Amino acid sequence: MTQSMDGHGEFHDHFRLSITKALGDQLAEALARLGSAELSERNLAALEERPGVYQLYHKGALVYVGKADQRHKGLPGRLRNHLRKLSGRRNIHPADISFRCLYVDEDFSALAPEQLLINHHRSRGGIPWNNSGFGSKDPGRRRDRTVFKKDHFDVQYPINLESRLHGLPVGEVGLRSYLRSLKAALPYNFRYAEPADDGDTTLWVPDGEPTADEALRVASAALPASWQITALLNYVIMYEEDQQYKSASRYYRAGEAVDQEPEKSAAPLTLEDLRDAD
Repeated sequence: MTQSMDGHGEFHDHFRLSITKALGDQLAEALARLGSAELSERNLAALEERPGVYQLYHKGALVYVGKADQRHKGLPGRLRNHLRKLSGRRNIHPADISFRCLYVDEDFSALAPEQLLINHHRSRGGIPWNNSGFGSKDPGRRRDRTVFKKDHFDVQYPINLESRLHGLPVGEVGLRSYLRSLKAALPYNFRYAEPADDGDTTLWVPDGEPTADEALRVASAALPASWQITALLNYVIMYEEDQQYKSASRYYRAGEAVDQEPEKSAAPLTLEDLRDAD
């Protein structure tokens, strides 16, 4: 500080205005005034297809803050993705998940309103799923061998191979057509290489709603013995290979399945673990 010439004290100083903190606080306050609704198709159908921010709660406790834009078809599309994901996980039930949301104008999205909310809540104790990979997308082939930390979302809530699938074709179906339908029906990602096929390979799909495990066995039985389907903690892959993956829970080959206990790391989560978040 500098003393003024007339002896009346300092005559200049620094002024710091934290606009982003103020906006984050206002967003949090606006969300806090709302009630919560179960994360269900019925409630999502009532939402407008507009961008915005949302908060997820597990048994009443805040666990995740996210955003939705037109890439996700607005809030209902983004939340519907979460509903689908949670429906295919073990150790959790979608009925225990609730949400509240705010529509946000497009010109406000450049300020990353979800990050403002995350900063607000992190200063008050954190948000578990924002710190453990809930929003992670398929990282690609290069990270199929990743060993997850024990606190990672995919370790706590691995994919459920007993999930019932809807919409699969029945009767005699071409292999490639079946694989496309299986990818659409699974509530988690199914990444696979196209098998070399002249279109003559068919398989028989029984009537009913099979489990993911049953559907994967059907696919495996139609593939050459050199092909392997691997159920990782967070998604399923299919390639012509004979490989072991540390985070795999089940392997399928020639219609048979072999289980494995996935390896987990006791180390704490880092930002590197979460870099594939969407």
